[in-house]
Amino acid sequence: MNTNTDKGYIALLGWSLNAVEAAADFDRRYLVVAPDWAEEYCTTHNIPYMAWNFERLNDRSMEIAQKLKDKGIDVAIPLFEETVEWAGAINSVLLDKPRLLGQSMLMRDKSLMKRRAQLGGIRVGIFEEAHDRDDVVRFLRRVNQTLLKLDGDPNDPIHFKAFDKAGCLGHRVIRTPDDVDGIPDDEFPALIESHLDGWEFAVEAWIHNGKIRFLNISEYVTLGYSVYVPASPELEKYREKITRQIEKLIQVFDIEFGFIHPEYFVTSDGEMYFGEVAYRPPGFKVFELLERAYGFNAYKGLILAFDPKTTEKEITDFFPREVVDASCYAGCFGVYPRRRVVSKLEIPQETEQHPYFESHELSTPLEETVTKRTAFGTHWGLAYFKGDNADTLHKLLKRQEELDYYI
Repeated sequence: MNTNTDKGYIALLGWSLNAVEAAADFDRRYLVVAPDWAEEYCTTHNIPYMAWNFERLNDRSMEIAQKLKDKGIDVAIPLFEETVEWAGAINSVLLDKPRLLGQSMLMRDKSLMKRRAQLGGIRVGIFEEAHDRDDVVRFLRRVNQTLLKLDGDPNDPIHFKAFDKAGCLGHRVIRTPDDVDGIPDDEFPALIESHLDGWEFAVEAWIHNGKIRFLNISEYVTLGYSVYVPASPELEKYREKITRQIEKLIQVFDIEFGFIHPEYFVTSDGEMYFGEVAYRPPGFKVFELLERAYGFNAYKGLILAFDPKTTEKEITDFFPREVVDASCYAGCFGVYPRRRVVSKLEIPQETEQHPYFESHELSTPLEETVTKRTAFGTHWGLAYFKGDNADTLHKLLKRQEELDYYI
C-alpha cells in the first residue's frame, strides 16, 4: 500500500467494491469503514478495514472521529446517503471545521435543503412537510386550487418523498386522495412538493477549493429507469446556465471540497428549478458510465476532490475536458419485471442484437411471483449500452420499457 505522507490518508465510509478497487489502485493510503459483515472479505483480500455500523448519528459519532484521527486519517468520504451525516460529523473533527456537521445535516434533510436553497435565491417548487395523511390530502387540494382546476379536471400530481433516503426510495407520485391511503405510518414525516413539468436531469460536480473541477450532466430518459452520459447536445446547450446554477449552489451551501449530485428541472420557458442535492456518488452506476464514456475513474476523482492534500496540478491534470473528451455516450436501463409471475431471465433478442448493447448484470429470478412495487421500487439489475449517437441511445433506452427481460 502507498505510504506517501504528502498525499492524504482517506477513509471510505460504507461498502462499495468499485470504490475500494479504485482506492487500492491509487496513490493514496486508504481505510474502509464498513459494517462488520464486510470484515471477512476485507481480511481475505488484504483490504485495510475498520468495523463500524452506521445507525442513526449518535453520541458514538465522536468516538469514531477520534479513532480515525488517532490513525492519522485526513478526511472521510461518504459513499452512500446513510453515511453523509457521519462524514460530516467525522470531518468536522478531522478538519477542525464544526460547520461541516451542520452542512451534512442540510444535505440529508430534503426539507431543510429546500429552505436553504430558497433563502439563497435558488428557484424551487412549492413544498411542505407532511406529518400525517391529512397533511398530504390538504396539500394536494391546495396545489390544485392554486392551479385554478375546475371540478372534473384531472389533478396535477404532487410528490411525496422520504426526508433522508436516497433518490427514488420512498418517492411516491400522488394524484388522488385514494393514493394517500396506501402510505404506511412509518414513512412520516416526509416532504411533499408540487410537480414541475419539465426536463429533469442530474449533475455530478467534483469540487476542490470551492471551484468546479469537472461537471457532468446526466440525462434521464425516464426517471427511475434509465440514464446516459454525457447528455444529448439538446441538453448540453444549457451547460453554461447549469454551471452558473451549480456555482450558486456551492456558494449557498458553503461547499469547499468534495462531490455533489444535484437534480434540476428545465421548464418549457427555459427556467431552471432546483430539485435536491446529494453529497455522495449517484445511483444507477453513473460513475461506471462516466468511465465508459471518458476513460477516467470517477472514484479516484472523488478521492482527489475530498483530500485536503491534493495539489492544484493534480486535480487539473486528472479530469478530462467535458463533452469533447468523451469517446461515446454510455447509458444503462434498470430492469423491472413487467409480468406478475416470472420463471426465467431472457434478454430480448432485439436488445441483444443491437450494436449499442454492451452487457448486463441481471440474475435468474429466485422467486416466481413478482412483488408489487410500492413507490418507485427497486430494479432487479442493470443493462448497459453505449454508442456514438445520443438520439439513437435515447430511443433505445426508452424502447426497453416495453420489453420483457423476465418471462
